[in-house]
Amino acid sequence: MTSRRLLVTGGAGFIGCNFLRHWIKTHPDDRLVVLDALTYAGNLASLPDLQTRSNGRFVQGNIGDRALVDSLLKTEAIDTLVHFAAESHVDRSILGPAAFIQTNIVGTFTLLEAFREHWQQQGRPDHYRWLQISTDEVYGSLGPADPPFSETTAYAPNSPYAASKAGSDHLVRACHQTYGLPTLITHCSNNYGPYQYPEKLIPLMCINGLLGRSLPVYGDGQNIRDWIHVADHCRALEAALEKGIPGESYNLGGNNQIKNIDLVRQLCTYLDDRAPDLPRRPAHSLIRYVSDRPGHDRRYAISTAKAARELGWQPAIKFEHGLRHTVSWYLNHKHWWQPLLSAAYRAYYRQVYGEDGAAET
Repeated sequence: MTSRRLLVTGGAGFIGCNFLRHWIKTHPDDRLVVLDALTYAGNLASLPDLQTRSNGRFVQGNIGDRALVDSLLKTEAIDTLVHFAAESHVDRSILGPAAFIQTNIVGTFTLLEAFREHWQQQGRPDHYRWLQISTDEVYGSLGPADPPFSETTAYAPNSPYAASKAGSDHLVRACHQTYGLPTLITHCSNNYGPYQYPEKLIPLMCINGLLGRSLPVYGDGQNIRDWIHVADHCRALEAALEKGIPGESYNLGGNNQIKNIDLVRQLCTYLDDRAPDLPRRPAHSLIRYVSDRPGHDRRYAISTAKAARELGWQPAIKFEHGLRHTVSWYLNHKHWWQPLLSAAYRAYYRQVYGEDGAAET
């Protein structure tokens, strides 16, 4: 194929908008149609300007709207569906799991059925692809000496979010096994980088530090995560679409395991170095330990051996460099994140951390 016609769901979210920016640079002739419901974490300000491109289009809508999805697949002659759209924050899934079941399972099923029917009506072309963006959280928690997750690790989700993503993945796998739909599933570790909604750990710490607010750390801060820069993740998704084998899954990580408290301290050091007008310094004086999250997974680690072997991909961005760049991005893009610190965000923050969210500017 010389070009693709992509439907990108959830393209106004963190990873989705970064994927679009990457794809426009590397595949300028491809048609890009973005479908996003613009819920709290979807942000038009994050999107590249699709409307100015002759081969770009943005549609506000829900993946559960079968009539809308059917229309887009047909009128746009979509051959590639990249599925980012999901409820994705563990804390919110604990507070209200129903939305996660509705979007991640029911919504994905509706979208999957529409794409399967579209593919069958077109004669089941071999080049069609469904790319499912999943998470390492479906694998559960690792002990200190356990080997990293591999693609054969059994699913063992421990949060409503992880369970809903696991259910979504199972539907995609079943659609390939039963109907032959050419699907791919990728499992990524924790992403970081520009345009991430402020409820997630790294932007939360950056923004609260810039505003002189406390830096809440769950439990003893010893939980371990692997971190991948979103740009490395987007390159991996490109490699999966170009080289992935239908029916296969690929684990994508940054090979950067670090304890949460050590990450927060590192962020504090970068804030001290790069933000001379911090309201309070040193930034680490703002660290506050809070009650642990229920069912909090202790450790994630992910093997990227299969992706390296079959996709020719491996992460390229050094964690220290990527983290410094991310801190600088939030420092220099207050105009992007300040409008997000709304009354609704502050109310959510109070539920989780017991105090008001970072609202002042």
